[in-house]
Amino acid sequence: MILFAGAAQSLGAGALLVNPWNITEVAASIGYALDMPADEREKRHQFNFKHVTTHTSQEWAATFVSELNDTIVEAQLRTKQVPPVLPNDVAVDCYSKANNRLIILGFNATLTEPVDALGRGGQIRELELKLHPNLKEHLKKLSDDPKTTLVVLSGSARDVMDKNFSDYNMWLAAENGMFLRLTTGEWMTTMPENLTMDWVDSVKHVFEYFTERTPRSHFEVRETSVIWNYKYADVEFGRLQARDLLQHLWTGPISNASLDVVQGARSVEVRAVGVSKGAAIDRILGEIVHHKGMKAPIDYVLCIGHFLAKDEDVYKFFEPELPSESAPTAGALLSTSQRPSSLPKSSSSRVASGSKAFRYKKQRSLSIIERREIEFASGDPWRPWRPSDRISLHEGSSVLDLKGDNYFSCAVARKRSSARYLLKTSDDVVDLLSDLADHSSLPST
Repeated sequence: MILFAGAAQSLGAGALLVNPWNITEVAASIGYALDMPADEREKRHQFNFKHVTTHTSQEWAATFVSELNDTIVEAQLRTKQVPPVLPNDVAVDCYSKANNRLIILGFNATLTEPVDALGRGGQIRELELKLHPNLKEHLKKLSDDPKTTLVVLSGSARDVMDKNFSDYNMWLAAENGMFLRLTTGEWMTTMPENLTMDWVDSVKHVFEYFTERTPRSHFEVRETSVIWNYKYADVEFGRLQARDLLQHLWTGPISNASLDVVQGARSVEVRAVGVSKGAAIDRILGEIVHHKGMKAPIDYVLCIGHFLAKDEDVYKFFEPELPSESAPTAGALLSTSQRPSSLPKSSSSRVASGSKAFRYKKQRSLSIIERREIEFASGDPWRPWRPSDRISLHEGSSVLDLKGDNYFSCAVARKRSSARYLLKTSDDVVDLLSDLADHSSLPST
């Protein structure tokens, strides 16, 4: 095959590529093709045959529509307005008057110290996420408040969450909400029905390659995603490497896989389709309501995080619950037909069931699978699955009774966001939680 042909990019691996202007090379390639061993001839044919049968017109159409939808999302991100700074006094005043409060917090860059505060030496020491030292007392007060439910929603692994928050009475949602537990209980899992992780090894090899060539970068293999982080590397060099890494991914291990590639400010994450914080929040809320036997409606919600653009759907989750004078969101416009049939519907929900559906590329299943045995990232075996561990939707959304003034969504250190308000650094988060803790109720004795 002529190496200048367009098909050489897709079928070149199984063909003999030649430069037509080099007569000697053409003659040698023809001679090699005539004398090629049968096993090599078969392997080359099988490689190209597999490529042609998997990269069909239907697959191309699905990918094209998926990327077209991505351009719409990107255009919306570019047109987002910079949110105003959160008025702490208003948020605290509404908090003090509420009877049943829900606080959802991110972890990385929200409850940790700012990277710039670590210094150059700290960049090497602080690769593992650690809770901001000034937050411990405030989190203790908030988590002990009987009127307040605290949830830490993070992309971090379960062992990292356990290490930082086991001493508090709160809910932990690890790996973008795919794993959930109350700190006094055990981990439960909720994963998309068709979730497969066959792609992990190939993506891992690409991340290893770029980690070796990018000083102070590192990658982490989680149970539902693989992430390469270069926030401690040289900024400009890290961006160049990230660009090359994306090209390697798209032309290699994920070229024909139903995966999401999520690019952060200084990270690249590959995760299974259907894994996002917004997709998991309804089930998380349902499990909390079921566990606490909650009867009083939730009348105050505070959601704070340094979330990636894909995960900002968690902010929009609560928007449809607000009165009609609030601005409609994209989530509220989805039709009921887009709701997976495997999900139970809430009969008493105040919102149309379709408003909680989320569209995913090439795959939309949100149902739960029962996994017999799962291993922690540390290598320790997880206990066998029990039917009592099943997480279901319950009727979480039906207990929300929010007024427009009682919902505060805050992005941390984001120039543009779909959140209502902005907090500039995690130090501002510390100040806000400190004020909230001062207005918290003491547990009854």
